[in-house]
Amino acid sequence: MPPSRRSRGAGGCPFATAPDDLSEPVVWRPELTAVTVILDAAPEGFATAAPVDPRALGALFADLAGIDGRHVIVADAAGEHRLWLRDPTAGRPLAAVIPLDKDFLTRIASLLRFHRRLLGRAAGPLPRGWPLTAYRLARLDLMLRALDLRDGGATYREIATALGRDEAVRLSASDWKMSSARSFVVRLVRDGITMMNGEYRKLLRIR
Repeated sequence: MPPSRRSRGAGGCPFATAPDDLSEPVVWRPELTAVTVILDAAPEGFATAAPVDPRALGALFADLAGIDGRHVIVADAAGEHRLWLRDPTAGRPLAAVIPLDKDFLTRIASLLRFHRRLLGRAAGPLPRGWPLTAYRLARLDLMLRALDLRDGGATYREIATALGRDEAVRLSASDWKMSSARSFVVRLVRDGITMMNGEYRKLLRIR
């Protein structure tokens, strides 16, 4: 498998398979994404367990194979379904796997949505808190812009001006140090550095 498509164990990569294009839907590692439905071969004796063919469910935003199985994102007007088929063998009866972790209730809710879709019913909305709210997305955008400017050598005052805090230009040195604009920018940069150092994984959990 080429390095760009290597599976999830490679170098601690947070993706199920490393994406070639981040403008497309990203397949995150299932243990990081509480809304992922995990499917595996059904135990022996469960004669009525059914196989799942994601292609029969409608349009697929993503369909990626790796050494750990198949990762699929199924389109749905009410909210996509993220699936991890640990055993991708065609026609194999499957069972759902629900880890007993802190995301148990979210995993159950996501499984119930997917089960309704399998039955041809409306899946219903995504679990509360997923995806990010418009407010959170706007703050993340500011955070990334502030971090990029800081990494490029900009001062906090220059960052504040670039982000639309025009009062930063007019303030004296002493007033600037005590200003809300400076505090705002310092927090953005600080939080951006924290996110960059691994905290971004928390965005994949229900908030």
